[in-house]
Amino acid sequence: MSALDPFYLVREEVQDSVVKLQVTLGRWEQLPSSAAERIVLHKELLSGCESIEWQVNELDRAIGVAERDPARFSVDSAEIERRKKWTASTRSQVQSIVEKLSVVVEKNTEASNGQISRRELMRLENQYQPTSNHGVDDVYESDRQALILKEQDEDLDDLSATVERLGDVGLSIHEELSVQGHLMDELTNDMDSTANRLDFVQKRIAGVLKKAGWKGQVMTIVFLVVLLLILTLLVFSG
Repeated sequence: MSALDPFYLVREEVQDSVVKLQVTLGRWEQLPSSAAERIVLHKELLSGCESIEWQVNELDRAIGVAERDPARFSVDSAEIERRKKWTASTRSQVQSIVEKLSVVVEKNTEASNGQISRRELMRLENQYQPTSNHGVDDVYESDRQALILKEQDEDLDDLSATVERLGDVGLSIHEELSVQGHLMDELTNDMDSTANRLDFVQKRIAGVLKKAGWKGQVMTIVFLVVLLLILTLLVFSG
């Protein structure tokens, strides 16, 4: 399939997100259970898993639509099966990350505080939030603004490239029109020159005929007819 297929574009984005989640998970596992960054990364990992799961579900819906009408979307059954296997594999990777988060959190919580429910853990995290979340939100907001600015810069770059291409096309058209105009001027000059010469010849012929009188005109016509016949005979006899 083409690399420009929307499915493959989204798949590449999702794969990058999964890789980033796995890297973040590695950092999270190495931090002490009491570290503030660990709590922040825990929330970030859960949010990332939810986002990826939503994207995978949307891809599953798109695959289902394509499966009902393969000809319309130019996919065959083998391609549909490959896409299904990929979404299933990706969902499994995300689920394994979520499960690892839950298991490690529960173990660390039990080791330090005894049996604490998941709801209680969320409550403790929310209590911890005021001391660090403001800075994290600022970081997230800053990243979001930077991403928006980057996208705007890319759009402006694309627009600038389009304008440059249009400018090049305009210059090419201008050059072509200039050449055509020059050729038209030359053609007009040639036509004027030919018309002047033809007018001169016509005047000379009229003057000669006028001087020769009607007898001279008749003799000239007879001479031209005889010359035409001779040329015709030469052509056909050759």
